[in-house]
Amino acid sequence: MTEALLVLADGETFEGVAVGYRPEHGVATGEVVFNTALAGYQEILTDPSYAGQIVTFTYPHIGNYGVNEADVESGRVQAAGMIVREVCEVPSSWRSTSSLGAYLKASRVAGITGVDTRSLTRHLRTRGAVNGVIGVGDVSDAAVAKLVAQAKGVPSMEGQDLVGAVSCVDPYRWTEPNPDLGPFNGQRRNVVVYDFGVKRNILRSLVSHGFDVTVVPAKTDPASVLEMKNVDGVVLSNGPGDPAALDYAVKSAQAILGKRPIFGICLGHQLLGRALGLKTFKLKFGHHGANHPVKDLATGKVAITSQNHGFTVDPDGAKSGVRITQINLYDNTCEGLESPDHFAFSVQYHPEAAPGPHDADSLFSRFRDNVDAFKRAEKPT
Repeated sequence: MTEALLVLADGETFEGVAVGYRPEHGVATGEVVFNTALAGYQEILTDPSYAGQIVTFTYPHIGNYGVNEADVESGRVQAAGMIVREVCEVPSSWRSTSSLGAYLKASRVAGITGVDTRSLTRHLRTRGAVNGVIGVGDVSDAAVAKLVAQAKGVPSMEGQDLVGAVSCVDPYRWTEPNPDLGPFNGQRRNVVVYDFGVKRNILRSLVSHGFDVTVVPAKTDPASVLEMKNVDGVVLSNGPGDPAALDYAVKSAQAILGKRPIFGICLGHQLLGRALGLKTFKLKFGHHGANHPVKDLATGKVAITSQNHGFTVDPDGAKSGVRITQINLYDNTCEGLESPDHFAFSVQYHPEAAPGPHDADSLFSRFRDNVDAFKRAEKPT
């Protein structure tokens, strides 16, 4: 076993044992956040929205069913590091092809196990998300002081554009359906997905709900999207970082508003909000988990949702025609908005789950209904 330390920028230190990759110079850096999901650790670690963050799993035993290629949400581990109470290195599942520790090592991502994650989570909940480093090998007082200095030097998540590191380089087509939903029988529609760090299950769910999917890089000129043949709608995907730093994405959304139906998810929700004149702000410790209750303000219905975000839309100052449609029942923050005149709507949570409940899967059908309504409205009377 190799000793390791998690050191936060405010000086808090947590001891543990190194797991996964041992980075050059012995440190991994990022914003430390906590996720309350009981399962789905592979989907979480490969979610591009976690770029620049070290993920703490509050569930005490992680890795018991190993990892496999089918459960990834992108081409690699995106989180900057992992913190757990206890990692299982002898997984038990017929689907497993590797242990979690070996997977992290192969992905060149550092982790630390043996940490009092309950104490850490209580600290983050009280203090708020804070930058930290995982140091491997040297646990002396001098090493702690050096690690604190390194943690303080990690850039704040506010003002960061992390999309460029996770977006695709070239456009591509996606054809794989969601295995839980299966293929779609009926007339298909064409959708363009702006890749700000898109999860694969968003693409799978779109396919299963009758869409032919083209994924384009984050900085794709909106004029070129509108010029594509038979584009019926546009999805603004999830992704990492501060939406206020993505002026190019906001301008793209503004250019498309009213010309094609828009569906925004997570970061895409925040970008649509900014395109409609709303502001965004950073949450104290964010929403990361698979059990967040969200209330639909029109129907009163509550859905249990999967969430992963550190910023949110400020509903104050919404212009006429822009509606706040859903709120988070934990803290009353904005979870959904719409602009019916533009055939645009968005949600802060993840209707594709992976991991998490499927309560909100019907939003993909709602998007299809929006696309069809827009097509009918386009036809001359």
